[in-house]
Amino acid sequence: MFILAGIMKSTQPKEKLAKMAWTTRYSSGIVKFIGISELLIGLGIILPRLTFTYALLTPIAALALCLIMLLASIDHYKNKEMKEIGINIFVLVMAGFVAYGRYVELGLITLQK
Repeated sequence: MFILAGIMKSTQPKEKLAKMAWTTRYSSGIVKFIGISELLIGLGIILPRLTFTYALLTPIAALALCLIMLLASIDHYKNKEMKEIGINIFVLVMAGFVAYGRYVELGLITLQK
């Protein structure tokens, strides 16, 4: 999902992205930066699992996604776009679970009884 969204935001002109209200509040450079970030995060979550290399990238990418979703929630809240906040929080929680699970899997967080 974020790979496709990232490609769209990083390659489309800002005018074509105007259906997303937040894009009208930011410069085209910021919109492209967010798109590239989402593209890299999507790749960082998927590719290490597929290639069996650089496993630490997955939880780092998931935490970066948490940060983007937190900032997006704040932006939507400031602009009274409450409907979008639910989606941001849902993705934030799911990315948090991925990060936590991968850190446990890598042994960087231990579960103690």
